[in-house]
Amino acid sequence: MTFPQRMARAGMTTTGVLIAGLWVAACVSTPHVTSTPTPRFDAVAFFAGRSEGKGVLKIAMRRPDTTLVEGNGRVTADGGIVLDQTVRRHGKPATRREWVLHPAGADRYAGTLSDAAGPVDGRVEGNVLHLRFAMKGGLQAEQFLSLRPGGAVADNVMIVRKLGMPVARLDETITRLGR
Repeated sequence: MTFPQRMARAGMTTTGVLIAGLWVAACVSTPHVTSTPTPRFDAVAFFAGRSEGKGVLKIAMRRPDTTLVEGNGRVTADGGIVLDQTVRRHGKPATRREWVLHPAGADRYAGTLSDAAGPVDGRVEGNVLHLRFAMKGGLQAEQFLSLRPGGAVADNVMIVRKLGMPVARLDETITRLGR
């Protein structure tokens, strides 16, 4: 028996099937699309001056932990950025780290991070800066910084993996505070 024959047997006409399909489709949410253009992520421009990141760090088998990162970035003579950060986690002493990023061609960055066990590789795709680097203990980190419209706030998602399995995740909002 064909689909139209089954629908007819069930008492539904083709028009009834179309109306039911449209009703179901109307119940499905669609993403909100804005017409505001999103700026390209320029790491040097974004991190020059003061910034603040507030987030939640979730490490496997542990409770989520709040984070506060205060940054101060300065542009180097060769067009790169040196970002000094103070990292605070609830109940732990503050730590310091340093990022150094330099443009490395169209939509690319290369650099170092004091917490990394090797070089930092960065790629820009529109409003997203994607960073990758190895950490001590065989950990691999990937960060996705998404610049919001207006260019003053970025959402940072960092995933840390061990042997390919995710072991930690940071969800953070970074705000430019000024020069």
